[in-house]
Amino acid sequence: MPVTPAALNHAEDLADFVAASPSSYHAAEEVARRLEAEGFTRLNEDEAWPAQAGGRFVVVRDGAAIAWAVPAAASATTPVNVFGAHTDSPGFKLKPKPTTGAQGWLQAGVEVYGGPLLNSWLDRELTLAGRLVLDDGSVALASTGPLLRLPQLAIHLDRGANEHLALEKQAQTQPVWGLGTPADADLLGEVAAAAGVDASRIRGFDLVVADSARGAAFGAGDVFFASGRLDDLASVHAGTVALAAGAPAVVEGGASIALLAAFDHEELGSASRSGAAGPFLEDVLERVYAQLGAGIEERYRAFAASWCLSSDVGHSVHPNYAGKHDPNVRPVLGSGPILKINANQRYSTDAVGAAAWAGWCEAAGIASQEFVSNNDVPCGSTIGPITATRLGLRTVDVGIPILSMHSARELAGVSDLHDLSRVAGAFFSA
Repeated sequence: MPVTPAALNHAEDLADFVAASPSSYHAAEEVARRLEAEGFTRLNEDEAWPAQAGGRFVVVRDGAAIAWAVPAAASATTPVNVFGAHTDSPGFKLKPKPTTGAQGWLQAGVEVYGGPLLNSWLDRELTLAGRLVLDDGSVALASTGPLLRLPQLAIHLDRGANEHLALEKQAQTQPVWGLGTPADADLLGEVAAAAGVDASRIRGFDLVVADSARGAAFGAGDVFFASGRLDDLASVHAGTVALAAGAPAVVEGGASIALLAAFDHEELGSASRSGAAGPFLEDVLERVYAQLGAGIEERYRAFAASWCLSSDVGHSVHPNYAGKHDPNVRPVLGSGPILKINANQRYSTDAVGAAAWAGWCEAAGIASQEFVSNNDVPCGSTIGPITATRLGLRTVDVGIPILSMHSARELAGVSDLHDLSRVAGAFFSA
């Protein structure tokens, strides 16, 4: 099917979103910025929260953001529909004493974050981005723009490179960023200048490396979209767009609270104060329901009628490696979002959830596909089982199919990106 103008517009907006989100901290702030522009009120966790019924709110904790819209007629037992995603992506994180170098080159001392496809980071212009904590406790977000590069060794010096290229994570993944000697240079000074702060005031930092190239549609009929950090900013963006568009109707006459939960640290297992295994979502829900007059009994009743869509990317069938996929269940780009299924509960989908997903897709007017792993190639996991375990919400694992997962630049279908946001909208209004 031809790509619609609406889908292309959505992809262009996603390119803007990814460009504004080189780190999880930037992504959380971009979610808040966009929703505040749509009438959401930003709350602080250390302040009293206002009455919830009929309101739209967003709160940021480190690199995570949670936003929600509450029906005007909400009660203590009103259920919640949670669209869950994550803000972090695999790559590299800056180490302490980061200004290094050798042989007249300045380099950045980094360690591997999550499980990136290391070779994909070679020969790209890279950004250093994240947060700086200053001497007064304030936080400044920083993004240098193109600054670093991991130069590949020429084939003349490694004649076997095309047969097998394996990078040593310590010795061969330290990017260059200038010429000179470490004693006369300061990488944090470059970051501080980008943030407009005095480098001497920096007391702590969380900085990651990100591909600096902008996302773009391409291919015959513009069916493809390539970008860094589609895992999982594609889902964060889809949920943000859907919540912004659907919040007025939810407030006016919705039957459920519509909530977007964009967690950090999924690529590391989610075990942090801002990860899905941490207390962030539960903290927010307890405060929301307390404002609605809910005690323990009412909250359990509300949760029993609630849902969570855990949205993350999955694997499209690869035309050059078809044997790595299930021989019968083979999602492909451009044929719709995917329902993710795993017998060992690496994904949380069950029959009840599959039926509900079919209903939300039908309401949105979109097609859907299924994903299951080849038995010899076990799948990863998501925030879905974690959320289901923590809160007891019935959870369904979904997403979009992509190629080059965990590459510095991943590949999605333009129509799938738009369709995911459409079904998120149907879910929020269900």
